[in-house]
Amino acid sequence: MSKINLKKIAEELIPCFYKAGKHSVKLSGKNLKIIIKKDNTPVTNGDLEVDKILQKKIKQLTPNIQIVSEENVNEINKFDYNNFWLIDPIDGTKEYIKGKEHYTLNAALILNKKPALGIIYAPKLKRLFYSHGKNKAFEINKNKKIKLNCKKNNKKNKILALANSHKPSTTILNIYKKFKVSNFTAVSSSLKFCLIASGEFDIYAARPRAKEWDIAAGHGIAEHAGATLRTFKGKKIIYGKRGFLNPSMILKRSKNLLK
Repeated sequence: MSKINLKKIAEELIPCFYKAGKHSVKLSGKNLKIIIKKDNTPVTNGDLEVDKILQKKIKQLTPNIQIVSEENVNEINKFDYNNFWLIDPIDGTKEYIKGKEHYTLNAALILNKKPALGIIYAPKLKRLFYSHGKNKAFEINKNKKIKLNCKKNNKKNKILALANSHKPSTTILNIYKKFKVSNFTAVSSSLKFCLIASGEFDIYAARPRAKEWDIAAGHGIAEHAGATLRTFKGKKIIYGKRGFLNPSMILKRSKNLLK
């Protein structure tokens, strides 16, 4: 594949994410229409509208790279498992339906089975995160661009964790005990990865769950900021797996979580 200008693509996508995020907020509440998919999970007109906006812009920027979205994955026949886009138009759909603020819009460009570029936007929090390579991870908040480097930005004498729910499994609790976690906070979207990249939290662990589009953008942003993501057995996580299934994972801000 010819050389791609990742910085240019990321920066040209940012206005599109703001536009899509605005639509997602506009469609929430009374304007929201909910459909239950075959896998018994909900999808809304907000998910579909965001997906449409993001795909249109991405096709303009990279017409020769296939797009895999949570909303079109069942339509894909031929596929390049090495280089492709992964889109999760709204991660945290259940939160979105409830009118809560932690849902996110997500896109990641996978090159050679690894996230080369990631963008995540939390519209209700007005926080946008993106990255396009090692040491090239950023947050835009209140029109200010902040470089992300995983530097600890929380209580210095405590290790703070993130979890998918308020009641993590015994497996996850044991991992947090091993790492001497002081307490954990539940966040049900990819925002978890960004909060570790920003140094607000230190560690996140999860058993095998969800699909690649749920984590790819966050993986890229966190890793480009300096974090490490591995399976429980210490293996690197790659993309383009059959069924797009995620393995177990432990995301750490740094080797020493107290520093």
